[in-house]
Amino acid sequence: MNASVVAVARRTFASLRFRNYRLYFVSQIISFSGTWMQSIALAWLVLQLTGSGTALGTVLAAQFLPTLLLAPVGGMLADRFEKRRLIIGTQTIAGLLALTLGIITLAGVVELWMVYALAAGFGTVTALDNPSRQTFVMEMVGPDDVTNAVTLNSVVVNGARVIGPAVGGVIIATAGVGECFIVNGFSYVAVVIAMFLIRKDQLHPSVRSVRAPRQLRDGFAYAWADPTLRTTLVMLAMIGTLTFEFSTTLPLLAEFTFDAGPTGLAIMTSLMGVGAVVGGLAIASAGPPTPARLVAVAAGFGVAVGLIAVMPTIELVYVAMPLVGAASVATISLSNATLQLNSDAKFRGRVMSLFSVALIGSTPIGGPIVGWLGEHVSPRVALLVGAAAALAAAAYGWTQLAPRQRRRVKAVRTSFKPAVESP
Repeated sequence: MNASVVAVARRTFASLRFRNYRLYFVSQIISFSGTWMQSIALAWLVLQLTGSGTALGTVLAAQFLPTLLLAPVGGMLADRFEKRRLIIGTQTIAGLLALTLGIITLAGVVELWMVYALAAGFGTVTALDNPSRQTFVMEMVGPDDVTNAVTLNSVVVNGARVIGPAVGGVIIATAGVGECFIVNGFSYVAVVIAMFLIRKDQLHPSVRSVRAPRQLRDGFAYAWADPTLRTTLVMLAMIGTLTFEFSTTLPLLAEFTFDAGPTGLAIMTSLMGVGAVVGGLAIASAGPPTPARLVAVAAGFGVAVGLIAVMPTIELVYVAMPLVGAASVATISLSNATLQLNSDAKFRGRVMSLFSVALIGSTPIGGPIVGWLGEHVSPRVALLVGAAAALAAAAYGWTQLAPRQRRRVKAVRTSFKPAVESP
């Protein structure tokens, strides 16, 4: 094999040389495949019960509102306690909630209010779980490989986006939505087993913060005072609120614009996942994040979403979906790595909780807005609003981050004085 190809492969999959991360990596493939399967099943269940885009957006808001409210608490817990034990607890509860949703659906007793309640339960677990899982990556691989590990984790999420919806679409078409929830419930077992197999002596544990007054407020103040952290979080909030609403926009686009049904939705989501895997592997081999790269991928994300909004046929939407996936995973990975690498270890859990708030917790605000636009105006308009938000975030990031990078480059060039050869 060509030496350069081998070098690229080693650089792309560098984090997999750590045994603990390999265990985590495999468990995440299984768990997230079940999660994406449940995502498509949940959207279809709500449409079956109500036929309403607004109801779909509201269910998503119920699922993500706890992240907006409770993620900072999850970040504080991640800074104070052993992350491995926190993950075991949250994943066990999530599995039980999925099994409950599957049982009531199969029994034919499910009602919309039950879906709202269980969605809120999932959201609460996610709010407490995400900061621990995000920062546990750093403990498994160390700071030198965190960008690679975070990106590979995004590849897992989006690779599962290929597997989960494809399998979920088949199960929905042949059996029903309830079975998807049951399968997802058992998928969480993989993560719990992996956490028990983790070797604690091979971890790079962060310094834990001690209980003290105003820990939440101090975390907010720390993130806001740092220009890089603040700008990255504002960009994510803009994109998370209106652009990352695909759980609402894609079902509406499939059902009401193209009449493509669950099969069309599964194909769109799977192709988006294919693009995300390819884009994620490219980011994994590209080295540490820079402000210019973050701004560029956010702009590319806006352009890609705008493309699917104006495509005249479902086939052309399929063609554009991999571009959306690649740009989305690049945006998430670069912003995640930027926040982790620029955060003090004592505050990292709380900073990453704000990452969850910006990316996921913003859905209670954006979900109903996008759902209403998709139902009462057009799914295309809802997507165009998301595209505009991503482009606006890129413009904001350019005004805030890029000038500082240009000043650093100029300072380096000014300080470099080449030797002058003697005649």
